[in-house]
Amino acid sequence: MSTNPVASIFDRQQAVRGRVAATTADQRKAKLRALLKALMAHRSEAQAALAADFRKAPEEVDLTELYPVISEIKDALRHLPRWMKPWKVPTPIGFFGSASAILYEPRGVVLIISPWNYPIYLTLGPLVSALAAGNCAVIKPSEFTPHTTAFLRKLLAGLFPEDEVALVEGDADAAKALLALPFDHIFFTGSPAVGKVVMKAAAEHLASVTLELGGKSPVLVDADANLKEAARKIAWGKCLNGGQTCVAPDYVLVHEKVHDALVAELKQVLLAFYGPDAATRKASPDLARLIHDRHFERLRALLEGSGATVAFGGEMDAATRYLSPTLLTDVDPASAVMQEEIFGPLLPILKVPDMDAAVAFVNARPKPLALYVFSEDSQRTKAILARTSAGGGCINDTVLHFAHTGLPTGGVNTSGFGKAHGVHGFQAFSNARGILRQRTRFSAIQLMYPPYTGFVRRMIDLTLKYF
Repeated sequence: MSTNPVASIFDRQQAVRGRVAATTADQRKAKLRALLKALMAHRSEAQAALAADFRKAPEEVDLTELYPVISEIKDALRHLPRWMKPWKVPTPIGFFGSASAILYEPRGVVLIISPWNYPIYLTLGPLVSALAAGNCAVIKPSEFTPHTTAFLRKLLAGLFPEDEVALVEGDADAAKALLALPFDHIFFTGSPAVGKVVMKAAAEHLASVTLELGGKSPVLVDADANLKEAARKIAWGKCLNGGQTCVAPDYVLVHEKVHDALVAELKQVLLAFYGPDAATRKASPDLARLIHDRHFERLRALLEGSGATVAFGGEMDAATRYLSPTLLTDVDPASAVMQEEIFGPLLPILKVPDMDAAVAFVNARPKPLALYVFSEDSQRTKAILARTSAGGGCINDTVLHFAHTGLPTGGVNTSGFGKAHGVHGFQAFSNARGILRQRTRFSAIQLMYPPYTGFVRRMIDLTLKYF
C-alpha cells in the first residue's frame, strides 16, 4: 500500500473494484437513491455554497445545478436494469447455431476531473453514470469553488466509503498527481488546452477518456426567425451563470435584413431580465459574478480590445467581478473576442448576407461544442445541420440539449469527444464486451475448416456471394 495519500486511495479502490463491479442493479440503484435523497435534503446548503462562490441565485442553482443531476439519477433508476442486461444483437446466418450479445461491464477505477463553472452538476452528473456502471470513482473538483467543494466533500462522505467514492482537493499539482495513476477511464470537463494535457497523461496508461471541452458555439439567425423568441432564448442562454457556460451562445451570425431588429429585441430582453438601468442591473440578484479576478481581467481585455461598438451594457466593477450583459456590434472577425472562447456575458453580433455565408463562417473555424439555429423553415435548418458539424445543439432554442438525459452530449474534435448523460454516460463508463455463444455442437463455419478441399472452396464462394 502506498504512503502517498492519493495513491493510497487509488490502491484501496483497486482492491475493492471487483466487489463493486459485481453489484446488482438494485444495489447500484440504492446508491443513487441515497444520493438523490441527500441532494434534496441539503438543497439549501448547495444554494448557499454556490452563492458564496458565484453569487448565483438560488433559483438558478435549482435549475442548472440540482435539476440536471436529479434528472440523471431518475433516468438511471428507471432504466438501469435494462442497461445492465446483455444487449442481444442479430447473428449473421454464417454463424448459424450461435447467439450474440453485448455485455456492458464496469471499467473499474475511474477519475472525474470537474470544472468550476457548474461544480455540482459537472461533478455529480458523471458520478451518477460511473456509479450506475458499477465503478469506483475518484473526483477532483476545481480549486476555484471552495465553498461548493466543501459541500460536495460533506455530501459524499456521508454517503460512500472512500474506497468506493473519494474526493481529492487541490490545484493543478493535485490533478497532475492523479493523472500519473493508471485509472481505467478519465472523464474530464474543461478547456481544450487542459484536455490535451489529460489525453497525453491518459496515453501513458492507454486509459480511455471522455473529454467535454469548449469552443465558440455560434448562433445562426435567419431572416424568417421569430426575433422576439430568439432574443429571449439567446439572452437567457448567454447570461446563464454570468455567461460561464461551456455551451453558451458565443457569438451570433444574423441575416443582415434583421440585424438591427434582433439587436433591438435583445436590448429589450436584457432590460426585462436584469433591470432598466445600469445601477439596477448591477444590483440584480439574478446575474452571477465572474469566478475570479484573473477571469474578470481576461474579459475586460477582450471587451476593451475588441474595437467593436458596445450596443448595450459594457459596465464593469473589478471589486465585485461584475460585468454587465453586453452586446457588441460592428465586430472584427479577426479580433480576440472572436478568436477565444468568451465564457462571459459578452455577445458579439455579426451581419451575414445569408445562411450560406454563416455556414461558411462556422466551417472555417474549429468545430464547436454546440450550434444553434433560429429559423421557421425546417428544410433550411436541416440543410444547415447537414453542412456543419458540432457536438450538439438546438433548433429555435439554446443550451437545453445539454440537460436532456436522452441526448448524448459532448464535443467533436477540438471541442471534445466521447458522450455523456443517460445511457450514453453509462456506456462511457463501461466496456462494451462482445460475446458470441454457441448453442449447438455444430456451426456453419465448421464446414470451412481445413483442409481446403474443393467442397470447402465452394462453401466459401457461396458465403461470399450470398451471406
